[in-house]
Amino acid sequence: MRRIRLGVNIDHVATVRNARGETYPSPLRAALLAEKNGADSVTIHLREDRRHINELDLKEIKTKLKIPLNLEIAATKEMLKIASRSKPPFICVVPEKREEITTEGGLNLDHNKDFLRVLIKKLKKKNSRISLFIEPSLKDIEKAKKLDVDCVEIHTGKLCNLINKKKKYKKELKRIQKVVQKGNELGLEVHAGHGLTFISAKILSKIRGIQEFNIGHFLVGESIFEGLPLTIKKFKKILKL
Repeated sequence: MRRIRLGVNIDHVATVRNARGETYPSPLRAALLAEKNGADSVTIHLREDRRHINELDLKEIKTKLKIPLNLEIAATKEMLKIASRSKPPFICVVPEKREEITTEGGLNLDHNKDFLRVLIKKLKKKNSRISLFIEPSLKDIEKAKKLDVDCVEIHTGKLCNLINKKKKYKKELKRIQKVVQKGNELGLEVHAGHGLTFISAKILSKIRGIQEFNIGHFLVGESIFEGLPLTIKKFKKILKL
């Protein structure tokens, strides 16, 4: 039986909190509930504009969480400084635009490549596992390998949108499958994330070689109706092949 790890992204618990400028609902409480109910890691994205998670959340969750914390950051000097100081066990470098609603695609690995290389090297020296959020592209996965990261996270947004709209998705699924296979051949750990639901997670979990799924928006949304513990357990059951 293959075991795929589940990372629970709790950003949107903070989104609800920030909508009213209150102290609740608590991202820390969500992180600890995720841990208690079988999550293998907790993901938070510290954005430049702090639209959801903030530095206090990072500090509290990092201090009290027993499973690994996966910190998503943009490749900026500010985030390098914060990540170097907080030293989370997992770090995923993601693209970020101030005006976007959510992450719109994978990193452009040709942009500011020298700084990206420095960032990766410095954070690896802090004993963090480093991942890059990339498009399902053979060229990009080869570039990621040359940057000496430990993992890549494949942007699954296009596939998930096709599945949600009940459109043909097999071509995109095969594209992802080829990239996963190439990543494994290169010795990279391959993860998947963005837009995942129960249905798309089940479809993607059939691809051999994906070791970790990071799921947030749908999971938090579904938790409004079903509760966080039950929603996590449903995803764990889907990923337990």
